[in-house]
Amino acid sequence: MSLPGTLSSLIDALRVLPGVGPKSAARMAYHLLQRDRKGAARLSANLTAALEKLHHCQRCNNFSEEPVCETCASPRRDARQLCVVEMPADLNRLEETLAYKGLYFVLMGRLSPLDGIGPKEIGLERLIERAGDGVTEEVILATNFTAEGEATAHYASELLKSRANGGKLKVSRIARGLPAGGELEHVDGMTIAQALLDRRVV
Repeated sequence: MSLPGTLSSLIDALRVLPGVGPKSAARMAYHLLQRDRKGAARLSANLTAALEKLHHCQRCNNFSEEPVCETCASPRRDARQLCVVEMPADLNRLEETLAYKGLYFVLMGRLSPLDGIGPKEIGLERLIERAGDGVTEEVILATNFTAEGEATAHYASELLKSRANGGKLKVSRIARGLPAGGELEHVDGMTIAQALLDRRVV
């Protein structure tokens, strides 16, 4: 049985979400259309608004409605420290620990050559420029302890030590208080806080 074109397009659109296959996408589409049309309208309106209003912060690369986000603009943050994370969700988890008062840089990904994701795709050049602002004294690499996260941390550390602030920049890595293969988004706050405190120079 052929589906109406708009329904088929909706199902295909829902499949862009991570972990959503054709059956899950179809269930979501039918639920929104049959049981929660108000929710569907709200989802559509908020997604449209987010696409129109959210951009990348000029300093940390996180999502922001302003050219410079609230965190980067805050005079209460320690501008001498710059913590590098893979995704906004990782930044949020670090903030929840209340253990870190510095600034951030969000890569929006991690090195994964098999998927065609190299240094350019995750903005490592922007990181080098940001870390070389003359104010930053330490860069804390807080990428995940996955194979890709470790490779990203190693590659970034080599670039930072050779090119930022004339090689005088302190580069550290959060300690392995986090489980191997673990991701910040799913780790409890105390573990993240301890990993930050036990970070090491790389």
